[in-house]
Amino acid sequence: MNHRFSTLALSVLLPVLAAFIWLSSSALPEVVASHFGVNGAANGFMPRGAYVAIMLALALGLPSLLAFLPGALAGQGGTNLNIPNREYWLAPERRENTVAFIVAHGRLFAVAVAFFLAYVHWLVVRANALRPPVLSTTGITAGLVVFFVFLAAWLFALLAKFRR
Repeated sequence: MNHRFSTLALSVLLPVLAAFIWLSSSALPEVVASHFGVNGAANGFMPRGAYVAIMLALALGLPSLLAFLPGALAGQGGTNLNIPNREYWLAPERRENTVAFIVAHGRLFAVAVAFFLAYVHWLVVRANALRPPVLSTTGITAGLVVFFVFLAAWLFALLAKFRR
């Protein structure tokens, strides 16, 4: 994945997901069930404004950090990068391609985190439509399974790239 394309995709995706969170939050009650037990029953509540602010901060802040941190670390000469065979991959003739891959790969992970957070928000909105609020345990489990399968594939691709 080209790092310019991944930057553009993330630059479009984050505002779209922020708008989704903002607009769908209007369906939430004034006091939002925001924490749920293992059985899906609500066991923590907060004002809607606080929930929306926290969710927007998470959905924008965490992916942004994940997207730009690898590039910042790679831009420091690679001394802070922890990749297999670092000396080989950061040699002058390979450094530019290595950094581009790391940046694009980090932004791909940021996209996955952003989608997961938006999905969790959607589950919270759906849970709050019920009386009493109940989070779909099937929904959150399915979301976690998909996210962890993606994470495993993402890690495999990262490690496979830097094998010699």
